[in-house]
Amino acid sequence: MELLELMRTRRSVRSYKDDAVSEEDITKILQAGMLSASGKAIRPWDFIVVEDKVVLQKMAGCRAGSVKMLKEAACAIVVVGNGDASDVWIEDCSAVMSNMHLMAHALGLGSCWVQGRLRKADDRRDTEEYVRDILGYPENYKLLAILTVGVPNEEKAAYELDKLPVEKIHREKF
Repeated sequence: MELLELMRTRRSVRSYKDDAVSEEDITKILQAGMLSASGKAIRPWDFIVVEDKVVLQKMAGCRAGSVKMLKEAACAIVVVGNGDASDVWIEDCSAVMSNMHLMAHALGLGSCWVQGRLRKADDRRDTEEYVRDILGYPENYKLLAILTVGVPNEEKAAYELDKLPVEKIHREKF
């Protein structure tokens, strides 16, 4: 599939079938993340792959109002950045999330970006603190986001190129 077509048809998926995702597909998604651009090639990211349904259930409380798709996903990939290693860890980890989103779609899987940074959990703690308590990553690592991955239980229409907000494109000056 051509890259632009892949981008046009990728949509966030929040409902998954009860099917497993193969280890081969998880590996490809992680490889796509690790191939992301990184300032000075520092690669300040680490990934925590969670497939245990009990842990995914606990993690669903990481956002106020709950994030149901964590309960249904075959797995979640938690992306944390080492703030001590790079001052652009947020940008680098965001590129990782985009690459993994696209790879999941290219493999026929669904995914959804669950924002973790600057969010609150059901229990009013910071989402980062909530997830750290479950997964045990070091204090100098900061939560960017969680990518849920699974076999889609929903289909969404592709974006239409002629309906993109081209008024947001400026040339030479704003």
